[in-house]
Amino acid sequence: MKEIWDLYDRDGNRTGETFERGFGNYKDIPEGRYHMVVDILVLHEDGTYLLTKRSDIKDVYPGYWEASAGGSAVSGEDPLQAAHRELFEETGLKPDSMELVNILYKDTSRSLFYSYVANVSCDKNSVVLQEGETVDYKWVGREEFIEYLDSDTAIRSHNQRYENYINEKVRNAEA
Repeated sequence: MKEIWDLYDRDGNRTGETFERGFGNYKDIPEGRYHMVVDILVLHEDGTYLLTKRSDIKDVYPGYWEASAGGSAVSGEDPLQAAHRELFEETGLKPDSMELVNILYKDTSRSLFYSYVANVSCDKNSVVLQEGETVDYKWVGREEFIEYLDSDTAIRSHNQRYENYINEKVRNAEA
């Protein structure tokens, strides 16, 4: 199935142009154009965070643990629709609420990132992994989450998009 992305300008406006995704071809997006990407950090009502392990067949960070679900918006989606779809596709979870915590442009990947925190109250064993995307998951408490964030195996670019949230709500939270 072909994945078609809407392209955006530097101000976040749809340009009317589209781009067909191919394996690793995001670098072919014209300069000055961006595709929309959503990240979703999942916070359970008990205070634990969801980590998922990326499939070894991913073109970016294969086999890494990550603290977010997410991916590219498809043509016609707004950021919140894309976040709900990606979260459900990659985890099988539906959030109780979704909070936008950051918007960031990344010229090197021609990406416009919308980063959300999804609050969930689900059965923690109800996570459903998406074939080809994720191969494992675990829920971690605040201290283990901070250890992950500070480790060499964390995906720095993902975590940087959540830097303000992490500093305010995780690192400075009372233990």
